[in-house]
Amino acid sequence: MGSFAISSVVMVVVLVFYVFVETNGSVGGCDLFHGSWVLDESNSYPLYEISKCPFIEKEFDCINNGRPDQFYLKYRWQPTACNLPRFNGYDMLTRLRGKSILFVGDSLSLNQWQSLTCMLHTAVPQAQYTSLRNGDLSIFTFPSFDVTVKLSRNAFLVDTVSESIGRVLKLDSIEAGKLWEGNDILIFDSWHWWLHTGRKQPYVYRIRWDYIQDGNNTYRDMDRLVAYTKALRTWAKWIDDNVDPTKTRVFFQGVSPDHSELLNNFSGSQWGQSYPKSCEGQSRPLSGSNYPGGPHPAETALKGVLSSMSKAVYLLDITELSQLRKDGHPSVYGHGGHRDTDCSHWCLPGVPDTWNLLFYAALFQT
Repeated sequence: MGSFAISSVVMVVVLVFYVFVETNGSVGGCDLFHGSWVLDESNSYPLYEISKCPFIEKEFDCINNGRPDQFYLKYRWQPTACNLPRFNGYDMLTRLRGKSILFVGDSLSLNQWQSLTCMLHTAVPQAQYTSLRNGDLSIFTFPSFDVTVKLSRNAFLVDTVSESIGRVLKLDSIEAGKLWEGNDILIFDSWHWWLHTGRKQPYVYRIRWDYIQDGNNTYRDMDRLVAYTKALRTWAKWIDDNVDPTKTRVFFQGVSPDHSELLNNFSGSQWGQSYPKSCEGQSRPLSGSNYPGGPHPAETALKGVLSSMSKAVYLLDITELSQLRKDGHPSVYGHGGHRDTDCSHWCLPGVPDTWNLLFYAALFQT
């Protein structure tokens, strides 16, 4: 066989392996996202001390907000057929020298972004860092490594604009995509705010909307899962049309679950307890590898859209492993008191650190 033919075969094999990894979430044939949570009483967990990261938002700082139990800090994700590679923040910064990471999404993206910046900072505590916010864009920089980790607050990925009739959520428009261009790594997230209706819509102006526009049709409301899927298709088309995979790697965070009946989503009945209507008082994860409530409908919609794309997007398939962590939310310890119950976001240190371990594995082990 000639050298050209051999090279062609090698290129095809590499391409097939790349697409397989990007769409199936495996490293070296191991499914990193199927496993269970094990109690790790070594000094390895938690991965950092919250006091070392003064930039962490108060709403995620459950320890200083008075959470009395500590078991949630000591659980480690264990894939069934392999081990997660140990996180090495210095190694990550060195490999990413001169590059930029952009998280795009809602407050769950903020949760993961803050986790990653803290993991990196505590790995190189003597390295200078800068943290700036300009409107909806936050920029965390490690100058000595020339690495930038950014967050763009964009809850729906598609556009929300002001028109004469009010705020309109446009399912087929992504003007914000201009900000995504030129970054080396993109990590997207969207689902949480699609659930909110009426009084449950946020007071934050940029997230509120009055109407949904789909093509030439404008609606007061529509099935939220249908709207979410349409928006994802618009996002997918933008990725397919604008991303050069030789220059930019694209990830999707997956769907972070809520453990509360407040959003008509999850309840204790799905984890084998009839009485709890929220995560309040939960101190241990579910045992085993499978969530009793079954697949999340938004996760199913997301996987369907990703499978139809021409460009490879790596799904950080964090849904089921996070569904098992009913204990990981701030609950009443998100704002320093019992004023409300947060069963959507996650304590730091906590579950988002595992999302970033998986991100680290996917980034450098594939």
